[in-house]
Amino acid sequence: MDKGAVPPPGLLASLATVARSILGLALSRLELAALELGEVRNHLLQLVVVFALAVVAGCFALAYFTVTIVYLAWDALGWKILLIMTGAFVLATLALVRYAHRMIREGKLSLTATMAELKSDRDMLL
Repeated sequence: MDKGAVPPPGLLASLATVARSILGLALSRLELAALELGEVRNHLLQLVVVFALAVVAGCFALAYFTVTIVYLAWDALGWKILLIMTGAFVLATLALVRYAHRMIREGKLSLTATMAELKSDRDMLL
């Protein structure tokens, strides 16, 4: 045996290396999850604001529609502007609801990258 040669690592050194690797992998996945949770939080806040605006627009649509019915019952000439306003608020409500639905459908509230990495880790370990 050569005096300058380093003996191969033992079982405990190999287990320590594996443990360090697993800990590093877990920490990197935790960092990825934290980043994605920050993005999800921002998208959720955006969704809440859009939903609140949709509710307000829906309330305005209902109010203008009610005023339009009352005004039309009086058989006056100024009813057309109220009908136009009702239509505008209905369109705004529909647009906001469609936007919120598209955000949910696109998966902006899910942890796609983290879940894909965890699945690949599971497949690699099994």
